[in-house]
Amino acid sequence: MELLGGCYEQILFGFVIRSDENWAAVPDFTHHAHSASLSAVAVNDRYVVTGSRDETIQIYDMKKKVEHGALMQHNGTVTCLEFYGSAHLLSGAEDGLMCIWNTKRWECLKSIKAHKGHVTSLSIHPSGKLALSVGTDKTLRTWNLVEGRSAFIKNLKHNAHLVKWSPSGEIYVVVIANKVDMYKLATASVFGSITTEKRVSSVKFITDSILAIAGDEEFVQLFDCDSQKCLCEFKAHENRIKEIYSFEMEGLHILVTASSDGYIKMWSLDLNKIKNSPSLLCEVNTKARLTCLAVWLKRDSEIKETPNEAATSSSQAHEEEQPLTKKKKNCWTECEKSSKGDGQETPVRRKSANVQQQKKKSCRD
Repeated sequence: MELLGGCYEQILFGFVIRSDENWAAVPDFTHHAHSASLSAVAVNDRYVVTGSRDETIQIYDMKKKVEHGALMQHNGTVTCLEFYGSAHLLSGAEDGLMCIWNTKRWECLKSIKAHKGHVTSLSIHPSGKLALSVGTDKTLRTWNLVEGRSAFIKNLKHNAHLVKWSPSGEIYVVVIANKVDMYKLATASVFGSITTEKRVSSVKFITDSILAIAGDEEFVQLFDCDSQKCLCEFKAHENRIKEIYSFEMEGLHILVTASSDGYIKMWSLDLNKIKNSPSLLCEVNTKARLTCLAVWLKRDSEIKETPNEAATSSSQAHEEEQPLTKKKKNCWTECEKSSKGDGQETPVRRKSANVQQQKKKSCRD
């Protein structure tokens, strides 16, 4: 398990987490990842990708501990990154594009003009058939990833900056400033809202019914999704919290927080005693202005992210997607078949000493 943090100082930090009797974060690497501040980080079972204000996505092979190259499809800050399984990545940026990447050959399968303004956040449904995105054009957009097209557009009164699916994919949240609106997939309508004192910077589903919220203050709040009531509030840092992350390991629910105070902390949540403040497992002071956070997990152990990356969702969510999916394979699968006429797989990347950079292709809509 590796704790990863990006910062304004253009560095990606890596810390190995030892989870024996006494949890500890041991420095593993510091990599000058970009020529500008880091804005996003995502992980799958092998790779870590980072986005930056320098308009590039850098790839790192965590198993070999080497650079794997750079993706250069976007013009503008890369604002959001999310893997789906081990074979695909979605990226969004200030150029309004949402790109679908094949992570076996690291090629752009499709580039969609998702928003008239910036893409501020995106989230992939656990089934892989739908995605949500929000941008600075005051819209929430639902994407049919089976056909690679827009499925639904909802106009918002204000610009949203975060969107997130629940682990089951039956609900999702949209964040505008200090307000978190909760939607049901079945109705695509708001069934509840949570308002905090200050701007929300990060949201994470611990379970389908528990949502963690952090923002421009030192506290983390855990809310019940059904009642929208606060279950627990605890002080996590001495400065505003930039991002939170969560995963489950051997029955433990772990919450990770990163703050402008330079600290990354790991907490253990007892869901049976949710009203009690979580216990601190370990902390590390990066002495940097942190911007983004992730945890790279070894998938061969009993560890899973929350929300999970299940290939299928609940039967209810699946039934409601049928009008969109039309029982086809994902569009990225179809694009892969048509992208290589001879069916042969090309080498993934060159070694880090001679980094191959993928130039912008004519794969835009």
